[in-house]
Amino acid sequence: MAKLVTRHRRWGWGSLALFALIGLLLESLHGFKLAVLVDHETRRTMWRLAHAHGAVLALVHLGFAAQLASDALGDDRARGVSLALRIATICMPAGFALGGAWYWDGDPGLGIALVPVGAVALIYACLRLWWASGE
Repeated sequence: MAKLVTRHRRWGWGSLALFALIGLLLESLHGFKLAVLVDHETRRTMWRLAHAHGAVLALVHLGFAAQLASDALGDDRARGVSLALRIATICMPAGFALGGAWYWDGDPGLGIALVPVGAVALIYACLRLWWASGE
């Protein structure tokens, strides 16, 4: 269990640093009024969503690490939740980022298809933890 706690602390802090850096980049693009961002509403929205979802999921990893350190979830359940959270943390922000990188007529690009995969993984993890909290 200690290995999972360490893994999610590292994922949490590493992801938070990455998405804070992405947020700084987005603010810089916006602040300097660079056309790559300000002239494209779809891109701006998708990239903002990528940043926000990534930062929130980083905090979810830190919360999960804290719960693992204080709870006895069971190895199988904890490993399943761990995998689902990592899938969500990759798929959701990547889907939004790719959806904004290449888009057509205001609609997100094909990369947006990763978002529901990440959402299902996140919902699975949350439901597993919810169910475990009632035992």
